[in-house]
Amino acid sequence: MRITTPRWTPGNGADRAVALEVLIHGPLSRSEVARRLDLSSASLTRLANPLLESGLLVEAGEQADGRVGRPQQLLDIVPESRRFIGMKLMAEEVLGVTTDLRANVKATETRRLTATDPEAVVATIAELAKSLARGTPDITAIGIGVGGLIEAHGVVRSAPFLKWSDVSLGQMVEAATGIPTIIENDLVAFTEYEHWFGAGRGLDRFAVVTLGAGIGYGLVIHDEIVRNDDYGIGLIGHWPLDPFGPVCSEGHRGCAKAILTDSAITQSVSQALGKPLTYKTALNLAASGEPAARRIVDDAGRGLGRLLAAIANLTMPETVVLGGEGVRLAAVASEAVDAGLRADRDPRTAALPLTIRSGENIEWCRGAAVVAIQTFVLGHRSDEP
Repeated sequence: MRITTPRWTPGNGADRAVALEVLIHGPLSRSEVARRLDLSSASLTRLANPLLESGLLVEAGEQADGRVGRPQQLLDIVPESRRFIGMKLMAEEVLGVTTDLRANVKATETRRLTATDPEAVVATIAELAKSLARGTPDITAIGIGVGGLIEAHGVVRSAPFLKWSDVSLGQMVEAATGIPTIIENDLVAFTEYEHWFGAGRGLDRFAVVTLGAGIGYGLVIHDEIVRNDDYGIGLIGHWPLDPFGPVCSEGHRGCAKAILTDSAITQSVSQALGKPLTYKTALNLAASGEPAARRIVDDAGRGLGRLLAAIANLTMPETVVLGGEGVRLAAVASEAVDAGLRADRDPRTAALPLTIRSGENIEWCRGAAVVAIQTFVLGHRSDEP
């Protein structure tokens, strides 16, 4: 059965605020929405009625409020009322998902890249988008996460893994698909998912750390991601961890990039054992107790703990989310991570809450879908000033 797309489009600030509050925190009683937004009951009714009539919101049952009187009517979003596409652009393939309005994944597909010039990549993206859109309600927007520097209007200023510079990817994809497209740094997108629907929902401060080909860091304070024009360079990758450690490609000794990336760990274990290994195999050997692999992986784990301690000491987050394709390090070297944390934290501090994600690429895609969802709900594009 095909779902009719609601006619609601982002209106004034109060209109958006009601939709956003229910989207992120719902279902909520009418009185709770009014309290959170400092609205009178009459004002909330005036703002909520058009959202209910459009089909974006729905009355989702009742909830007793613990006091004498009638139960409170709950308001909730209709997740199925919209569809979005989120994609993760990688060096050799594009992974895409379709999601509902709360970034719940409905379908997943992958396409290999036959070439990496912008025209060929856009053709592959368009083919994937067409396939993901088949048999679903109309796609409201596409979000694409790219590892690199992203400028306004979806311009990829730099994406080293594709050898791109100054590519108007957003405009090209929109022209090829006819669907509004938002290009965003993949770490920003990942962080926005955690911000709206994940471990950071409702928190004043939280951080994200991703492990893999690079080291990523995102920080949300007072409901906003902390970022500037340098976001996407991978600055935290050069945070010093070991004055006697290996040297990274930029000449920094013992920085996070030289110790924590999957290539750094793989290279060290391969050299120690005298044969080429994969990252997965290196971690498997460490988990099984192979001495050289165990030492190298534990050294990396202690480095990760020290990095987390620095983040905790400087920004005092309420939680830290660990993700990325290399995140298994945190589990295999968990004792070493804890030791690194303790070494650089005051013993009087509370334990740092950690949320460890699966490391699957679908998590990046879901984040890309969220930046598309934000564009719809907030009424402006995240890739514009």
